[in-house]
Amino acid sequence: MNAIFYVQKQENEPDSPIAAHFDLAAKIAADCYRQGQRVFIYTENKTDAHLIDEYLWQFEANSFVPHNLQGEGPHNGAPVEIGDSTPVGNRKILINLALHVPDFIRRFNQVYDFVPFQEEQKQAARERYKQLRQLGANISTIDIEH
Repeated sequence: MNAIFYVQKQENEPDSPIAAHFDLAAKIAADCYRQGQRVFIYTENKTDAHLIDEYLWQFEANSFVPHNLQGEGPHNGAPVEIGDSTPVGNRKILINLALHVPDFIRRFNQVYDFVPFQEEQKQAARERYKQLRQLGANISTIDIEH
């Protein structure tokens, strides 16, 4: 398993409609979709799942990302599925927006995770990093400046 942690180096923009790491997660999901990959976006709760779902609907028409919340959409799900519980389908990419490492993480070949600027979220990210390292994941980090 490979994991990439995106480290947020500064506070969110005050007028941003969504947290910087949610924005980046949506863009990563869009890139993966364009590469023909199926993605699961794991959220802490249903509120966050609905937030990222609504944000993806706001993408420009030429940037549309077919997605659905768990339990909605086509039989095998859209290319990007969003939820806060164990996914049913076979997907190889996980975008983790939850504060913990999900029990089902070993199913995925590639994991994207985030280290937000806020201290409590940063601490939770450190714990996820340690857990993934203990699971033998190949981990890299990328600093983001916005």
